[in-house]
Amino acid sequence: MRVLITGITGFAGSHLADALLERGGVEVHGIDRWRSKTENIDHLKGKIIMHECDIRDASSVRSVIEKVRPERIFHLAAQSFVPTSWSAPSETLTTNIVGQLNVFEAVRQLDIQPRIQVAGSSEEYGLAHPEELPIRETNPLRPLSPYAVSKVGQDLLGFQYFMSYKMHIVRTRGFNHTGPRRGEVFAESDFARQIARIEKGLQEPVLSVGNLQAKRDFTDVRDMVEGYWLALEKGVPGEVYNICSGRSFPIGGLLEMLLAISSAKIRVVEDPARLRPSDVPCLQGDCSKFSQAVGWRPRFSIETTLRDLLDYWRRKVHPV
Repeated sequence: MRVLITGITGFAGSHLADALLERGGVEVHGIDRWRSKTENIDHLKGKIIMHECDIRDASSVRSVIEKVRPERIFHLAAQSFVPTSWSAPSETLTTNIVGQLNVFEAVRQLDIQPRIQVAGSSEEYGLAHPEELPIRETNPLRPLSPYAVSKVGQDLLGFQYFMSYKMHIVRTRGFNHTGPRRGEVFAESDFARQIARIEKGLQEPVLSVGNLQAKRDFTDVRDMVEGYWLALEKGVPGEVYNICSGRSFPIGGLLEMLLAISSAKIRVVEDPARLRPSDVPCLQGDCSKFSQAVGWRPRFSIETTLRDLLDYWRRKVHPV
């Protein structure tokens, strides 16, 4: 089976490539830009086939898809950091919405029928009222950032292309996912990185944080990418599915768990520069629709995920 992963050099993309290769019987192709950092997939050299492509360039996207003629497309490429979307809203909307449009149009014009997964986000729900928790797929979408708006656009574009052209598109709304290789710009990964640096004596025993009150539903990235695979194997085209753990944790609670793993004595200090113009107070999902449709269940506990994340940063900060 030929599989194309856009955003393969990213956090989830690299773990999805790992999972597909372990599964066997899959020829994995990936898209990356010439300036993309490839450290997440360096261990896969010789095992995957890479194609240089900017998803914002329609002709480049069509050229790759025509060459590969994939049977599965996992569309993960995106500007995925919420704070960046505030400083670069136009780039975020263009990369995420127009990039996906280029993928859809290439498939349509080439008249091929791959199964396509659109990786949406829980940020699409935005402002969820307490009585609406846990969040189901039917909940109103009230996006609170340019990034969230871009993901709503991707989501609805997926539905429109399914309805208009009968393309096999399954939309997933992944809630927060973390684990090894998580980018350091994301809160829990930044905490782990700072702790690892403090343990090594590379940083004063002071840990800078942003908003610790926000609650998020965290899933291990290895469970998340298994969900992506099952969405295309067993999910219904045109449908949208939450992928989440069904539990929410304050960001401060994750920090406490990480600090408990370390023996270092660390002082926590709030950094105003890390606070967002507006933040979603709580995102807690209900994945019962997805679980019933495909049989998916998370395997990793949050404690295991955070320990693996901290160990990852310990290796990066002071490799053996």
